[in-house]
Amino acid sequence: MTKTTDNAEQAVKTAVAAWEDIYSQIHDITLKALTEQELDLENIKKVAQAVGKGISEGIGNQVRTKEIIQESASALDDALAKAAEASKLAIEEAASRVDEFSHEDLRQAAENLKSLEELFIDTMQEIAKNGNEVVVNTTQDLITHVRQSGSAVGEQVLQGLQSLQKLPQLGKNAALTSASATASALAAIGSGILAGIADGLQGRGGEKSQANAAESSDEQAGDEQAGEKKT
Repeated sequence: MTKTTDNAEQAVKTAVAAWEDIYSQIHDITLKALTEQELDLENIKKVAQAVGKGISEGIGNQVRTKEIIQESASALDDALAKAAEASKLAIEEAASRVDEFSHEDLRQAAENLKSLEELFIDTMQEIAKNGNEVVVNTTQDLITHVRQSGSAVGEQVLQGLQSLQKLPQLGKNAALTSASATASALAAIGSGILAGIADGLQGRGGEKSQANAAESSDEQAGDEQAGEKKT
């Protein structure tokens, strides 16, 4: 565990335990951790795992466990969506620099982008493994909702891949360079773009964040009511 992920885990744990503006805090903590290192798949995984662990440890025996899980999941989902957006923009920029990035660099980056929604689901499953019955049931309901109706990160990934469909034709004439060097450069571009996105979100207050969290909770409640009617 790095200092960045350790700090993120502890900050999330504190936010959840305090039950105060959970959505905004976890969303901001996650974005901060993602921007403090290169935006590659491995680092994104580590941040998501740290956030998930912080959520698990912060819940404890709180009465409002269901609400905590819903708001925390929505915050992580939206933060990963921003990472997906930044990754897509980084690939587009790299595609315009054909002397630096190869066809394979772009293809692998696009493949990594595809895995972000599954990473979100994996994080929720890990939270379920370490929780009580309420945690397990709530996270499983959320996972079912994501698989049936999608998620913010999944929607962003889909939009990104649709706009990147033309990129395999770009970079075929790129110079041969070290795979690790170009991957690192691409991740650095993504990190810079994400930092700009995060900065743009500052100063807007919590209205939009709270609206997103409320919408997520309403959708989840609607799914549950529909399930009850079926039974």
